[in-house]
Amino acid sequence: MTILENYTQKLFNKSIDACNDAELYKALLDITRDKSRELPTHDDKKKLYYFSAEFLIGKLLSNNLLNLGIYDEVNAELQAHGKSIMDIEQAENEPSLGNGGLGRLAACFVDSITKLGINGDGVGLNYHFGLFRQVFKDNQQTTIPDAWLTGDDWTIQSKKAYTVPFRKFSLHSTLYDIDVLGYKQTKRNRLRLFDLDSVTSDIIEDGISFDKHDIEKNLTLFLYPDDSDHAGEVLRIYQQYFMVSNGAQLILEEAVAKGSNLHDLADYAVIQINDTHPALVIPEMIRLLGERGIEFDEAVEIVRSMTAFTNHTILAEALEKWPVSFLEEVIPNVMAIIRNLDARIKAQFPDNDAVQIIDQFDRVHMAHLSIHYGFSVNGVAALHTDILKKSELRAFYEIYPEKFNNKTNGITFRRWIMDANKELSDYIDSLIGRKWHHTAELEGLLNYVNDQAVLDKLESIKFNNKLRLKHFLKEVQGVDINENSIFDIQIKRMHEYKRQQMNALYVINKYLDIKAGNIPATPLTVFFGGKAAPAYTIAQDVIHLILTLSQVIANDPEVSPHLQLVMIENYNVERAQYLIPACNISEQISLASKEASGTGNMKFMLNGALTLGTEDGANVEIHELVGDDNIYIFGKHSDEIIKLYETQGYVARDYYEHDAIRPLVDFIVSDKMLAAGNEERLNRLHHELISKDWFMTLIDLEEYIQVKEKMLADYENRTEWNKKALINIAKAGFFSSDRTIAEYNRDIWHLKENRVEID
Repeated sequence: MTILENYTQKLFNKSIDACNDAELYKALLDITRDKSRELPTHDDKKKLYYFSAEFLIGKLLSNNLLNLGIYDEVNAELQAHGKSIMDIEQAENEPSLGNGGLGRLAACFVDSITKLGINGDGVGLNYHFGLFRQVFKDNQQTTIPDAWLTGDDWTIQSKKAYTVPFRKFSLHSTLYDIDVLGYKQTKRNRLRLFDLDSVTSDIIEDGISFDKHDIEKNLTLFLYPDDSDHAGEVLRIYQQYFMVSNGAQLILEEAVAKGSNLHDLADYAVIQINDTHPALVIPEMIRLLGERGIEFDEAVEIVRSMTAFTNHTILAEALEKWPVSFLEEVIPNVMAIIRNLDARIKAQFPDNDAVQIIDQFDRVHMAHLSIHYGFSVNGVAALHTDILKKSELRAFYEIYPEKFNNKTNGITFRRWIMDANKELSDYIDSLIGRKWHHTAELEGLLNYVNDQAVLDKLESIKFNNKLRLKHFLKEVQGVDINENSIFDIQIKRMHEYKRQQMNALYVINKYLDIKAGNIPATPLTVFFGGKAAPAYTIAQDVIHLILTLSQVIANDPEVSPHLQLVMIENYNVERAQYLIPACNISEQISLASKEASGTGNMKFMLNGALTLGTEDGANVEIHELVGDDNIYIFGKHSDEIIKLYETQGYVARDYYEHDAIRPLVDFIVSDKMLAAGNEERLNRLHHELISKDWFMTLIDLEEYIQVKEKMLADYENRTEWNKKALINIAKAGFFSSDRTIAEYNRDIWHLKENRVEID
């Protein structure tokens, strides 16, 4: 009897053939959890604790079967019975533990940490409903809870629990673990997710609104609860402190169990702060060490020697700054420590306002706290780190040049090609062998750049992935797409600096061009996917523009055979795994100097899409790797953009008056659009683009249209296009998160690697 048959008999007293997909999912879940529990955790003396508000891990069944080395065996057994893993995975709820690139990066990192045999766990919160489930109604985003904790999920309740003291009360946590498996590794790590047993969905009212004051019932309900009011901001502080206090207590408990006397804590633990959300771990660890008899000065130095900070943004508004009064309201004991830490900095740098922790407006700068009281500060792409040094964090770089370093982001190839695009992964195996599974070395593919059979096969695989996406979208969203069209895809969090609105203006341009009789040689399908924060009105207006424009195009028989616009509902990791392998044009069009890195650009590249992008974030490094002929670059340089911000030199209306731009912007409030859409939203967005346009949509629009039209023309020479695609795949190895994590470990963590490479 096979392993799967054994489990279906044990659980349901049924054969594989007699089981439905939900029952087969339950059997595979139990197989995977049992096999992962057979793997020991690491017992090395020193351990990494990766603190992050988000871990966007995606569905885990295929990924875990792959990492356990039993995917092919299980898949073959299911296929022999006429079953499909892809169908069975529909029974799995995607864990609602993250939202965008920050969380997806953290997921890739914990995967690679385990793959490299490093002793390291992720530390976060066990959100019950994540950010929200996005539903489109009346061409607008609406929000409902995204429930995923059904009992048949990957969480395992541990016996660990801690007490977290707040000003008015204390809360007692429960720790849940999700096993993190490394590709064919013999040991496992974990996501350590803290929760409250008192949290309940009963307090959710309409959509995702709830009583923000009832902390015992709401603390881990949602990721990034709406902070547009005082109660919401304070709730975020409760969340962040709950995460770091639990995590710090876990660190101390585990270190002492291994023999630490706490004076030598840095020999047992290293903390990586993923963005500013976990920055309170610094004063909290100092507080806990003080409770255990360590003098304040020594506690500060211990924490400084074991804490590293990753900066993920250039946007000033994204660097957290909490009013002192808010922290006093929630955690006055920790605020007292922050005051002490700030006093030390003010004494050391009395004339340097730019580096103070508490500013003149009585706000605590969490990034400043992290830089002063940590030993490492890293950016996440070469350009990003350079901007931090020269501009945004220049005052700190001048003080601590030795702390600053770059760690260009990466993605895990297990998830983003071996799982998401198995046909391509298997074909690469047939061409260059399987060593790349461990090394991410794909440059052997360059030997086939002039092999027509290989180029034809790549195109065939791309077409099959388009069909796969077509069937998926028909099933989950009722949308019928043209698999014979060019797939142009922009999927990421909705934000003005990512400039989805610029892409929408291109679609308007294409619509008007077709109406004028200029029919494209190949039809074009433009996809968007992403969620807008509930309080981010303009981002929601952009979603409304896209959905309304989609309706106008679909209802126009002159245009719809040649142009389609699709907004993916509730974009998440699962949908990304369908979209990315099917993509021809990867939209990476953020305003230069504003995107720290991006990782979607890497995933698309790995799967043979060509990048249309600005010289921003990791696009710069993609450009360097593939060369001018294999990427499509446009737009103002980051130095120019930074200068325009400094001088307030950008005036949106000046660009709006251009003959090539005004008709596109005005189409937003045309009779056709107003008839289909919400007048208030469309008028507000129209006014925003003309009067403000803070992220300079219009400055690059004309060049963007020209370069994109060149891409569409180049697509008609399919052999040359496929050569470019092959070169992109072959050069993608640099962007493996295994490389990124190896660099973190070499330069920051200094942990033992226990690599096992069996294939």
